[in-house]
Amino acid sequence: MSQPLNLENISNQLESANLRDRLLALVSLREIPPEDAVPLIKKVLNDPSLQVRSMAVFALGIKPTAECYPLLVNLLETDPDYGVRADAAGALGYLEDIRAFEPLVRAFYEDTDWLVRFSAAVSLGNLKDIRARDVLLAALNSNEVILHQAAIATIGEIKDVESVEHILRFAQAEDWLVRQRLAEALGHLMTPKSLSALNYLVKDSHPQVAEAAKISLERLQEAGLKS
Repeated sequence: MSQPLNLENISNQLESANLRDRLLALVSLREIPPEDAVPLIKKVLNDPSLQVRSMAVFALGIKPTAECYPLLVNLLETDPDYGVRADAAGALGYLEDIRAFEPLVRAFYEDTDWLVRFSAAVSLGNLKDIRARDVLLAALNSNEVILHQAAIATIGEIKDVESVEHILRFAQAEDWLVRQRLAEALGHLMTPKSLSALNYLVKDSHPQVAEAAKISLERLQEAGLKS
């Protein structure tokens, strides 16, 4: 017979020596209000298991209380594990707290791990702040293809029409995922240049790129943009 879902049971499970118990306890916090969940999440932020820590950090992003923002910024800036720092960057994006703009920009420029920089670029898109433009243009000029993907997607998210010129050069990128992100982003950028690029991408040899371009073309046309 399973125990009823209550805070004391979950708290005890989080202290179990058994990894599976701790993971299940974190999963069960989905049903718990943020103000009750966050004190329990904090218990495992320094867990010996990276899997538990990663889940706990993610949980802070979807159970927002006043404590979550400073906790996540501290993890982003000081945690020795790049996976945890990347999770913290991602969770800050879920919070959609505009105060995260500066810490995310710093993480993008200063963190040495591409995964953290990728998460920071994606989360800047969640904040929908046009000030992210400089970071995104820097990402487009990096040597990491994954950063190209993140930056192109985020330029679409923040509807940065002025950066269209900068992303069009990826219409012939070797990586089809980059071309797909471009096709998706252009659907949010209302400019004639987006239309002509999408008319090119709709003939792409990769079916997912062509399909994304078709959807974006329809979106722009429905919004009243005519070629």
